[in-house]
This record gives sequence, C-alpha cells and structure tokens, in this order.
Amino acid sequence: MKYHPIDKNLFIDNRRRFVSKMHAKSLAVFNSNDIITTSADSTRPFKQHTDILWLSGVDQEESILVLFPDCHDAKHREILFLKETNEHISIWEGEKLTKEAAFATSGIKTVYWLNQFDSIFNQLMSEAENVYINTNEHWRANIEAQTREDRWIASCKGKYVAHTYLRSNPILHELRAVKNDIEIELMKHACSLTNKGFRRILEFIKPGVMEYEIEAELWHEFIRNRSQGFAYTPIIGSGRNACVLHYIENNQACQDGDVILMDFGAEYANYASDMTRCVPVNGRFSPRQKDVYNAVLRVKNGAINLLRPGKTLKEYHVEVGHLMEKELVDLKLITMDDIKNQNPDWPAYKKYFMHGTSHYIGLDTHDYGTWNGPIPVGSAFTVEPGIYILEENLGIRLEDNYILTKDGHVNMMGDIPIEVEEIESLMNA
Repeated sequence: MKYHPIDKNLFIDNRRRFVSKMHAKSLAVFNSNDIITTSADSTRPFKQHTDILWLSGVDQEESILVLFPDCHDAKHREILFLKETNEHISIWEGEKLTKEAAFATSGIKTVYWLNQFDSIFNQLMSEAENVYINTNEHWRANIEAQTREDRWIASCKGKYVAHTYLRSNPILHELRAVKNDIEIELMKHACSLTNKGFRRILEFIKPGVMEYEIEAELWHEFIRNRSQGFAYTPIIGSGRNACVLHYIENNQACQDGDVILMDFGAEYANYASDMTRCVPVNGRFSPRQKDVYNAVLRVKNGAINLLRPGKTLKEYHVEVGHLMEKELVDLKLITMDDIKNQNPDWPAYKKYFMHGTSHYIGLDTHDYGTWNGPIPVGSAFTVEPGIYILEENLGIRLEDNYILTKDGHVNMMGDIPIEVEEIESLMNA
C-alpha cells in the first residue's frame, strides 16, 4: 500500500463498538471484495470492502473476519482468515500479510490461513445461535453483480439452515457515521491532497486546454503524495458540460469565456475527499458568472449553518431549498409566482438545483449513515449546492467536507481557495 500504516487502535475501537451492538450468542462474518476480472487475464486494481477494512484494517483480497464475542474460547472471539503467502506468490504478486503483520495491522491475535476456515467455522457454528450477515443496504447500492460476500451468505444459509440470520448493515450505518479522531485525521489528509491538486491546476488552466489534461495533472499530484488516486471518477466539465451532473467523459477543449466545473477528490488510506470548485478558463469571471457563483457560495455558507446534529436530512434539505429560492429569484431565474404555484413534490428551484445538498462521507464517498433519523455528532458530510443554467452554458457547484461537532462544524477544506477574488488572483499570479 502507498499510504503510511494506520494506528491499529482505530480498528480495535471499531470492533469494540460493533460487538457491543450484537445479540448474545451471535457471531458476525465479513468478507473482502473480489478481484474483478475484465477480459483475457486482466483484472481491475483491487479495492477492499470498506466494512472489513473499517473493522480490521486488512487491505487484502481473500480475507475473512469473524467476530464471536461470547465464544467460550477467548482466542476465537476475534479471528482473521488470510490467504497464505508463499515464495511463488511473493515473486509474482508481492508479499501478502503474515500472521505477525496482520496482528500489527489489526490488533487481532488469532490469525489462521484461509484453508482452515471451514473446519474452524463449523466449530464456531455449533456454539452460536445467530449469524450476522453483511448485505449491502446502502440506499443507492447497485447490487446487480454478485460479490464474494453474496456467495458466502448463500453458502452459509444452505449449510446452516437452523441458525437465525441477522443484519450487520444497520449497525454499521449507525457506527460508521460517527468518525473516530484517527479517521478524521486521515480524512483531513485526503483533503490536503485535494488542496494540492487544486492549487496545481489553477496555474495550468487556460483557453484551449483539454479537460482530460486537467484530470491528468490532478492524478499526478495525488499519486506522488501516496494516494491511490481519485476517490471517485472525476468530473471536469467546461461550459455546457458543467450542466451535466455526472459528466465524466472529460474529453472537450476548455473555451475562452467558459467556466469549468471540477468535482474531484483525492483518497488517502481508502478515505475519500469530495470537492467541487468552478473557475473561469481565462482567469476572470464575467459579471453574470460572478453573480451566479456568489449566489451558490451564499447558499453553501448558509447550508452548513443549517446542518446540525439532531436534525434529519429531510428537514435540512427543505430548509436549504428556501435559501436557494431567494437566490434564484434575485438572479431572475424564477419568480415569486413560480414559487407560489409550484408542485410541492418538485419545487420551482429544482429546475436549476435538482440534486441534494449533502451526503455522508468517509471510507465511501457516499458513506454510511441514517437518512431518516437524527444526524449524529461526529459525522462527516459534504455541502454542495449548485445552479445549472443550460440556456447560458453555465453550471456552478461548490463543495466542501465538514465534521459536525456538538457546537458547530469543522471545515476540512478550509484552506482550499473558494472566494472569487482569491481564485482570480491565483490564476493571474
């Protein structure tokens, strides 16, 4: 891995929090992700399942974590099963975790090789009454492709039909939403790499540059700072492309007079950052562009003051909508009559601001957390309002990442330029 070792106390604490929520006489199982094949003998770069990563720190394929806090044998209350390394694997693929390295990473003392899983698990199941299985229940999940976790769940249910099966995911949604201090420092570091990338491209952007060239500059800056690269597929959309919410082709030339919308973030140690900035291709905003930009900035600044622990996201998004209404009226994009006669299920402001304002962020860019219950203290969020005016080929979105505290918030991207004057100054230095 490119990143520096993570303090294993993070994973020890995460496991402690998880098992405190388990029913008695229960065990929980977490599998790593597959290595995804493409064609011929090619594969995609391995990306670990964030649940086993959050609980153990093990960033390696073909790994299994078992938690059984009530097991009579103390050494089997936490177990890691790993792919056994050998000289052939070492030469062709590189070193895998040894048992000693696995303990140093996770704090788990009992480590077995994967070929021992079936026999040991059978012993554990003779004592357990319930099994926590880890299904993907994120509200935006794409579950078309079968995962290693899916295959294991089907196999387990087929073999152990008399056990009661429980869900790990609701516990994870509750716990992973609240960030440990170690996690916050990792996220801040990811944000600092995003800052480096943004400042680099401010010196690079000019009329005629290709969107993919901007993407390449960012990639270079992230990799050279121990990141694996982008936390998600970047959006580099100039002019009309900025009005396409998930534009990822990044293959057009940036024209003089246009504004570029750039939605990107570095990952670090698997933790995501997620930033959006908009800059003028020629280094100067037009008066109209500046007016729209500052309107979005005012909504963003107002929104973070509305995003508070104890509130629900539904309540919050309604309140942000009222902020946006005022700005769109002032920009003469909608009228008070439009608001008066609007469909309550699709308010008038949605014509120009059609997406949500905030989402949880952490190991996943759209991280775990409750969408219907009260927002917890210590959760991490994006704030990202936007105005998209297709008829003017102008899209503006501004986004930062925040930790919500008991008394307010911490902007993890507070050092990244966002004011019009600062951006213009840096681009014309």
